[in-house]
Amino acid sequence: MHRPGMLSIWFFIGVLLLAYGILILGAGLYELGSPPEHPVVLASLHAGIWWGALLIAMGAVYSVRFRPGKGK
Repeated sequence: MHRPGMLSIWFFIGVLLLAYGILILGAGLYELGSPPEHPVVLASLHAGIWWGALLIAMGAVYSVRFRPGKGK
């Protein structure tokens, strides 16, 4: 299943989740600091902040769990 010298696809998925989480959290925090003129109906829930934090947590778990060189 996993040959020596190859990287796990799950490591790259974790890195992508981490990167997207940082971007979404940053956008959510920016929106919190300067709210739009016409906010959406559920803006008070701050979904960008919650989803960004969730993606960062999931990305960190995947990146650490499947990091290269862990089995050596």
